[in-house]
Amino acid sequence: MADIATAQRKPVLAGLKGGNGVVRITPCLPASRISLRSGAAEVAALSTALGLQLPVRPKTSASQGERMALWLGPDEWLVIDQTGADLMALCAGSGVVHAATDVSHRNIGIMVSGPGAAATINAACPLDLSLTGFPVGSAARTVFGKIEMVLHRVDADTFRVECWRSFADYAFGMLSEGAEDAAL
Repeated sequence: MADIATAQRKPVLAGLKGGNGVVRITPCLPASRISLRSGAAEVAALSTALGLQLPVRPKTSASQGERMALWLGPDEWLVIDQTGADLMALCAGSGVVHAATDVSHRNIGIMVSGPGAAATINAACPLDLSLTGFPVGSAARTVFGKIEMVLHRVDADTFRVECWRSFADYAFGMLSEGAEDAAL
């Protein structure tokens, strides 16, 4: 039996890589994540506490260094910090009413990059991922095959897919199949 005091959580997609000559699929490094909800009056204080301006328009995001906030609804954001910062503590120090839930171990990130990235994702996602329809910085909660995901366009040819870790194998497999189609 494993010693619980020294047990380490293994990242669900550890060591996996996918893609081909037109697209690369790689798991993101572990990150801190919170699901954040608040009213409009609290956005300024929470933005100050988090060190970035929470986006308030649909389909937008904001980033500062290794931290990003993705708009998911009029009062909802997914905040991701790739340095492992304690986002819950930062929000608690804001002094305003809000709801923050640590989802660091619930979610997993997958980077999809290269000229075939949009076609790879569109194999199972109905969004218009053209640069006009989904410009750099766009973020949306949507479906990918049979699962929900949050999609963020990092740059013209790079997307971050966020999904629940229990669906990570499915998402990675669907992305790998999409990459095969994108290469045709």
